[in-house]
Amino acid sequence: MAAANNMHNLTTLIKRLEAATSRLEDIATSTELPKDVAVLSQTATSPVGDSPAPKLPSQAALSNSAPRPNEPMPEAIEEFDQLISSSVDNYVKLSNELGGVVEKQAAKVLEGFQKQRTFLLITTKAAKPDAAAYQRIIKPINEALMAVTALKDSHRPDPMYTQLSTVADGIMMLAWITLESRPYKQVEDSLSSAQFFGNRVLKEQKDKDPKQVEWIQAFYQIFRDLAEYIKQYFPSGISWNAEGESAQDVAKSLSRQMPQAVPSADGGSTAMPPPPPPPPGPPPVLDIKAEPARVMSSGGLDAVFSELNRGSDVTRGLRKVDKSEMTHKNPSLRTDNTVGNRDGPARGKSPAPGKKPKPESMRVKKPAKKELDGNKWVIENYDREPEPIQIETTLSQSVLISRCNNTTVILRGKANQVTVENSARLSLVVDTLVSTVDVVKAQNFALQVIGTLPTVMLDQVDGGQVYFSKESIGTKLFTSKSSGINLNILSGPDEDYKEVPLPSQICSYYDETKGDLVNEIIAHTG
Repeated sequence: MAAANNMHNLTTLIKRLEAATSRLEDIATSTELPKDVAVLSQTATSPVGDSPAPKLPSQAALSNSAPRPNEPMPEAIEEFDQLISSSVDNYVKLSNELGGVVEKQAAKVLEGFQKQRTFLLITTKAAKPDAAAYQRIIKPINEALMAVTALKDSHRPDPMYTQLSTVADGIMMLAWITLESRPYKQVEDSLSSAQFFGNRVLKEQKDKDPKQVEWIQAFYQIFRDLAEYIKQYFPSGISWNAEGESAQDVAKSLSRQMPQAVPSADGGSTAMPPPPPPPPGPPPVLDIKAEPARVMSSGGLDAVFSELNRGSDVTRGLRKVDKSEMTHKNPSLRTDNTVGNRDGPARGKSPAPGKKPKPESMRVKKPAKKELDGNKWVIENYDREPEPIQIETTLSQSVLISRCNNTTVILRGKANQVTVENSARLSLVVDTLVSTVDVVKAQNFALQVIGTLPTVMLDQVDGGQVYFSKESIGTKLFTSKSSGINLNILSGPDEDYKEVPLPSQICSYYDETKGDLVNEIIAHTG
């Protein structure tokens, strides 16, 4: 009986070994070269006198016909993946907890970093492209930047608008790839822009919502980590592979491998972003230094209270007024300027205080200025300038035009954002913008768009003409406290401008049936 059992076990073992051997043969067969490649290899080694050996396929053809082995990932890309999986994912996680538009905006920020990761991977494999190909490669990054800004512009009434503005002003940190000298400065300047609104959130939410304080600090951490990353791997800007392939070919090859695999923490890969790190510690306590109390001068209120603290001594030194000097008992003295002081004439009634304007000769006119401060062009104090003011802008730069009257400003090239304030009879010509033209307190303002831009914001504008090209016909206009605005668009076979007035009057009434306020635009015809 025992011998029969041993024979049965031996038979089972032999069958299992045969199955394993068959499986190993299948694996070996699947890793062999394609049949036509093997035949070509044998023909190439044929002896002299036989038919000429056909040309072997190129390395690129072999890589397309056979699976490519796992290539080692460059260190710069691995570190960028680490940045995404730590700082960026922490910010996205906290944004998801806040929810709403903040969550949607964070998804676009993450998308921007993922597109930039693809761009960096292309630079390690490709030679430097020409300008047209370069624009096509960075287009996905630009689209992510515009999506982040568009979410902010389209949700102005949202209670989280300050938070949305913080991210929209800071997302230009991704434009560091366009700079060839000290690109980390772009990240630092973008952090300064983000802090304009971000610090307001910190101050307002310090004692109300610690989660938002933690969210802001997480967003700030992205700037610090990205700046350190750039200093370590790209201190002098993006470097390309001089012996690499065409950038467009590399980009197409990577797009065929989509969804792009992002390395995970365990060394594998996944089509989804890596999981977020463990929850961070308690948020740092915001240290807002109180403004020191101003020291009062020796005169003024201090002198008054010092006299009051003397008690009954305060009346010492006063004299008793004689009845002959009392004007209510002697009406004739009311017109006499000598009453009130034995030692000299009395002062008349002081005139009411009034602020008199300075004479024109004494007014100091501020000098005109046109300078680039970091990533912001500042144009101000121009008046009746005979020639147009022209500047060349880049994608990472914004423009501020302030107190410019009877002047024409022309912006050439792509820019981030343009702000106009406190200007009269200003004519502005722009090419292409990533964000908006924001006009505040302007009279008789004129804007012409040559390329494209997403939105135009007009606040307290009295009289204006806006000209859109065919490419910018879909631009959205937002007006507030403005009147006399005309929109001019190209139409018809002759491509003439068609003038369309923007409504400046709204009729509002409460509808009992709907239970809500109804607002209707009043159209003027005739």
